Amino acid sequence: MTVTYSSKVANATFFGFHRLLLKWKGSIYKLLYREFIVFATLYTAISVLYRFFLTGSQKRFFEKLSIYCDKYAEQIPVTFVLGFYVTLVVNRWWNQFVNLPWPDRLMFLISSCVQGRDEYGRLIRRTLMRYVNLTSLLIFRSVSTAVYKRFPTMDHVV
Repeated sequence: MTVTYSSKVANATFFGFHRLLLKWKGSIYKLLYREFIVFATLYTAISVLYRFFLTGSQKRFFEKLSIYCDKYAEQIPVTFVLGFYVTLVVNRWWNQFVNLPWPDRLMFLISSCVQGRDEYGRLIRRTLMRYVNLTSLLIFRSVSTAVYKRFPTMDHVV
């Protein structure tokens, strides 16, 4: 879903930028704030437990456990996993881009197949391209909220 913030971004000040980030519906902050709060809470709890409640031998055991976990965490190559993830995201984006309907490709096909330099051939080509543009508009209208706001009813389409 497309979310437009052009007017809000144009009027944002330097000190008001943080309010703009909180307004975003598609913001990374709104997507990850719950996980961040859980992580910060658990990290603080473990740190307080380690610093104030564990004895010396328990601290050494915790450090050995941390080193053990770190040793096995290095066996998972983070760069490989990150590269795999980026490849998936880019491939998904590229497939969406490739599958967009491009009316000009069909226009070239129509202009080469529908013969005639007279008025009748020109009207046929124009009518076919109007139908192609109409189908593209109907598809984009069902997918994009910005296009739907521009053409909310069939009267607006006409």
